[in-house]
Amino acid sequence: MTETKTPALLPTGLRDLLPPEAGAEAALAEALLAHFAAQGYERVKPPLVEFEESMLSGASAGLADQTFRLMDPASHRMMAVRSDLTPQIARIAASRLSRSPRPLRLSYAGEILRVRGGELRPERQFRQVGFELIGIGAGAACDAEVILLAADALHGLGLEGGLSVDLNAPTLVASLLAEAGLDAHDAAALRDALDRKDAAAVQDADGAVAGLLAPLMRATGAAGTALDALAQLMLPGAAAAALAQLLEAAKLLREAAPELALTIDPIEWRGFEYHTGTSFSLFAGGVRTELGRGGRYSVGDAGAKAEEAAGCTIYVDTVLRAAPAPPAPRRVYLPHGTPRSDGAGLRDEGWITIAGLAPEDDPAAEAARLGCSHLWQGGTVRALAGED
Repeated sequence: MTETKTPALLPTGLRDLLPPEAGAEAALAEALLAHFAAQGYERVKPPLVEFEESMLSGASAGLADQTFRLMDPASHRMMAVRSDLTPQIARIAASRLSRSPRPLRLSYAGEILRVRGGELRPERQFRQVGFELIGIGAGAACDAEVILLAADALHGLGLEGGLSVDLNAPTLVASLLAEAGLDAHDAAALRDALDRKDAAAVQDADGAVAGLLAPLMRATGAAGTALDALAQLMLPGAAAAALAQLLEAAKLLREAAPELALTIDPIEWRGFEYHTGTSFSLFAGGVRTELGRGGRYSVGDAGAKAEEAAGCTIYVDTVLRAAPAPPAPRRVYLPHGTPRSDGAGLRDEGWITIAGLAPEDDPAAEAARLGCSHLWQGGTVRALAGED
């Protein structure tokens, strides 16, 4: 039996975006970029596809299992379709803009494609909008600028349900496990227990590391109590430095924006695989998935050429679900034969004009059929029945 093919069927995780959602998404992205631009972040536009070795080099190698590949028929080299925009911005900073004054402030917007969707985010293609602060020092002021800029931009969209920031230190646990000298099996088991927030399994782990990880788990939650608990901990080496950076960033945020809801999760690391310092996720009430995430990472080759950077990526489709619905557009129907100058004048006043393409028996009915709220009649705009 021959299987019937449905031309409109799309692969899992991909979808068409229709009116008015497509227009709302584009307007939201432009509003975010305008907010970034007002604070000095200049826009760049990397290509959708790059050679595999440049797209997946360095820290971005961790994205390899989420990246589609294809053969370039011109060069016969393997290419990769971007699964995240941040590594591309890092490449631009380290190459094309290597001689530009630091810190660089760059912003971007574009579609990304991933091999698989997640449990909370099944979409495989979606739009990212973000910004990067590249060539920064070790101080937490840079981390605070990035977090505050992201929060301010989202607040400007009038998010319903409130905005919260979850602060993380993804290198902290890795540093403790390395310091403890655990073998790969025991380290993986502890990682799994931490991911599941299984306090009993962590407490039962052998060695002094359990005595450090258990208090870290308990110090997860609202910033007020979590920060007090974290400040009492005595951690070794690199873990102490990571914790100090997290505490300093939190202090600056609370001073600059005391109204911002701040939570702390010092053991979270999933999704921050290439981050090297304080990181964060953005959430809004009533939306299960994160609105965006970001943090500190390294740009360029390891060693003397490496630069510190911090940035944020915002997921526009998720923000669209959290933001209030935009007002309905003012659409006015221009009956067939309306002078073009009339339509131009209305558009100058902010109207969306829909021109009739053939004579109509009932212009009002045609206006309603085409989704217009108003009709151009007798040289004036008239609201249709039931419209204000």
